[in-house]
Amino acid sequence: MAMPQNSTRENGFCFTQTLDFSHPSPHPSDAGRTFSSASGRDACGTSLSNGTASSSAPSPSDSCAEPLCSTTPGEEENQFEEGIKYVSAEGKELACGWGGFTPTCLQLCNTSKGVLFFLCVASFLQGMTVNGFINTVITSIERRFDLRSYQSGLIASSYDIAACVCLTFVSYFGGNGHKPRWLGWGVLVMGLGSLLFALPHFTTGQYEARLAAEVGVCGVNQSLPCSQAASSLSNYRFVFMLGQFLHGMGATPLYTLGVTYLDENVKTNYSPVYIAVFYTAAILGPAAGYLVGGMFLNIYTEIGREIDIAPENTLWVGAWWIGFLGAGAASLLISIPILGYPQRLPGSQRYIVMRVSEAHQIKDGSHKKASDPDFGKTVKDLPRSVLLLLKNPTFIFLCLAGATEATLIAGMSTFGPKFLESQFSLSASEAATFFGYLVVPAGGGGTFLGGFLVNKFKLRCSGIIKLCLLCTVSSLLAIFIFFIHCPNMPMAGVTQMYDGSALPGGHLNLTAACNAECGCLQETYSPVCGSDDIMYYSPCHAGCRKVFENPRNGKKVYRECSCVNNTLLPGPGDAEAGKCTSSCVKRPLLLCFMFVVILFTFLSSIPALTATLRCVSDRQRSFALGIQWIVVRTLGGIPGPIAFGSMIDKSCLLWQDQCGEQGSCYVYQNSAMSRYTLIAGLVYKVLGTTFFIVACLLYKPPPLESSPGSSDVSENGNGDLQEHKPSLPAEEDI
Repeated sequence: MAMPQNSTRENGFCFTQTLDFSHPSPHPSDAGRTFSSASGRDACGTSLSNGTASSSAPSPSDSCAEPLCSTTPGEEENQFEEGIKYVSAEGKELACGWGGFTPTCLQLCNTSKGVLFFLCVASFLQGMTVNGFINTVITSIERRFDLRSYQSGLIASSYDIAACVCLTFVSYFGGNGHKPRWLGWGVLVMGLGSLLFALPHFTTGQYEARLAAEVGVCGVNQSLPCSQAASSLSNYRFVFMLGQFLHGMGATPLYTLGVTYLDENVKTNYSPVYIAVFYTAAILGPAAGYLVGGMFLNIYTEIGREIDIAPENTLWVGAWWIGFLGAGAASLLISIPILGYPQRLPGSQRYIVMRVSEAHQIKDGSHKKASDPDFGKTVKDLPRSVLLLLKNPTFIFLCLAGATEATLIAGMSTFGPKFLESQFSLSASEAATFFGYLVVPAGGGGTFLGGFLVNKFKLRCSGIIKLCLLCTVSSLLAIFIFFIHCPNMPMAGVTQMYDGSALPGGHLNLTAACNAECGCLQETYSPVCGSDDIMYYSPCHAGCRKVFENPRNGKKVYRECSCVNNTLLPGPGDAEAGKCTSSCVKRPLLLCFMFVVILFTFLSSIPALTATLRCVSDRQRSFALGIQWIVVRTLGGIPGPIAFGSMIDKSCLLWQDQCGEQGSCYVYQNSAMSRYTLIAGLVYKVLGTTFFIVACLLYKPPPLESSPGSSDVSENGNGDLQEHKPSLPAEEDI
């Protein structure tokens, strides 16, 4: 019985000849008993490629193939114990090490689990830095370097711009090259980007907060010289953009070559689980970044310097730069073991031989060109590779669906903490910690659960796309929660007049009779919460004349505030530094449905990635992921933060005033922020649902008889060659 030839010659397998199942029979009559064309199985119970069998003599040139099973009398009971025997040319080129240095102890890590561990660490660091630390410290960076939201959005988008520039080159040439080396050098470049991102802290002067205790109390000289250096601080955004650009360059191989390297070196039905673990680490990274970054923000940016303001004060800038130093050093270290891995792992050839193709079938048959062993090795094949992918409608619409999801993920991950900060009247560190608590179970759990469901139900490509559609519809329904919002905490002169009446025409009016003689400056923003539960722009704008320190919590308490109504005794009231605590009763409901939106959004990520890998030919997988990431980042990752930043800027009520120039936003209108978030969510979720529906309808799977092991595919499409193969040796299992 002749099996299909393996055409993957560059892997060095000894399968250039046909695999032979023939065996000398002791009786002539046994020849008809060895193979049964009616049952479609060989004597070992292995499902054949087309359900038929024919006898053939051994090939004289078959010098490296051995019979895959023996059917002589008395050996039937040992068939499954022997498994499938492969002969491969595994030598030093498959050893783990650096050049000629390949110690035996390192070979313990030269497994799929070993490479998964190091790739998980790398993706964890990438997620913690790019999607965790940066999003956590965005408010602090805006305050420290006088940036506006759209400028910080541009910093966030620089990561995706770099990825788009590098993806075609990396995925095309890296996909046919030494993947671990591309991965290792990428992680090293990513580490350099983190170190560069922290550089502005060391090249600027000390941060000087305009303390309310010095110039903010009524009756004190309020004159403050305009700092000419303040306007030039915003130029440091170009350093941040360059750091983000290096982050994008370094992470490009990680989510293209890293995914395909895992997929090539594990069993087909285990691939979604491995990829899910890999992406779960990438999701837990941002969650850790939010939590750890929130802790660092409670440390003053000028470490060792005494300061009289608390973290709750809006003038406070935390130690935003510490996380980038640690993540940069860790990335440099983790790149070393990744660089030591071989081009393919020992024993990986079996998984390629046993793989079942689910590539979309193009009408003109041009998809068969990708099966050529020499296809994709030169630049000449690049246009043909792109054309093959463009002819694949399932791949195109999966890319578009991914772009819509990426827009929401990028926008919400960048400004999610700011959304919570405004809705619930939290400090920047508290908002980052809250958001981290949401992302850990929802994002990480959803990512792993998506891969688990694909493996559990052994879904084929069409079933995977339907799962993505179900997840998108579920998150679409949950996003209607943004119809509700928490009301703004009342702020005198900003959301209402000092006497509690509405502002005429919605214009700011920070001056009232109670503070007219104080000569307050609008440049000095240091909100205080009055005993009447109304916030004031500063102690001066509240008419406060004396300041004390509360020994219980260390916060400053202001007395004799003429604008604050004393609810207990007649006369002026008191005020405490910081925002008033929000008592929004809608908080649990809003957080619960935000959890559901995040869960179902990430639940579809691994299934969508798996569907992309399966709807293209094996030789185009790395390049297909590269093209997909270009589409996702061009249409989603890059415009997402910029669009969300611009919308959030529109909902700003109070802008920073720096010597007549507009700075960052101090106070947002919660109702407008929720409304813009709802509109964006509905638009992109409806588009995503539409794209998944079209991808499912246009998908054309290969005929069952065209791929090995597909004859026993069940009615619901749950088929896998592993179900019919003898078990592999235990020591070479996953």
